[in-house]
Amino acid sequence: MNDKIKEFEKIIKYNFKNISLLHTALTHKSFDNEMNNEKLEFLGDRVLGLVISQKLLQKFPNEKEGIIDKKLANLVNKKTCLLIARKLNLKKFLYLGSSNKNLDRSSDKIISDCLEAIVGAIYLDNGLKSSEKFILNFWNLYLDRSVITLIDSKTQLQEYSLKKFKKLPEYNFHKKTGPQHNPLFKTDVQIPNSKKISGSGSSKKNAQQNAAFKLLKILKV
Repeated sequence: MNDKIKEFEKIIKYNFKNISLLHTALTHKSFDNEMNNEKLEFLGDRVLGLVISQKLLQKFPNEKEGIIDKKLANLVNKKTCLLIARKLNLKKFLYLGSSNKNLDRSSDKIISDCLEAIVGAIYLDNGLKSSEKFILNFWNLYLDRSVITLIDSKTQLQEYSLKKFKKLPEYNFHKKTGPQHNPLFKTDVQIPNSKKISGSGSSKKNAQQNAAFKLLKILKV
């Protein structure tokens, strides 16, 4: 086994029984058009979705399906996969074809796809338990953050206000402060029989989400 593979196994905290699976997971089609990571990526994407879905249901047993679905989408999308792949320094271990002039070694899609392929390879190597352990080890930080992330508070407040009062929440833009490169927006929100609640954020949308979140907390929704 070469040093490159050993180094990567230490990083991902998993030792392969069938090392050829890891080789395949790290191989882009530009390097080998036949034996590459496309099918492992397809499998890994499904395994990742299953594991994260199950964990979200355990973590948020009283959450609505729509909110769980949005949390899932945020956790398994290419952006999150890319963040984790960069943490693993994955691009250092990729097998890419040098003759492909249009191929950027640091391409975001290539790196995030490769991470999913590694999930698929671990699944084939040692089953769901091992792939689940790998996923939760590296996605856990983002799962924890999803507990405190403001997930669509505007929609929750809108549903509550329409159901209870048949009226939409009223948002009033307050002001914009701070420098152009780092502005701060302030917004009020109110529904019938409630006080005006202020929220702030780096954009009008974030300010509205924060205001809605605060009001929901006061209303104990």
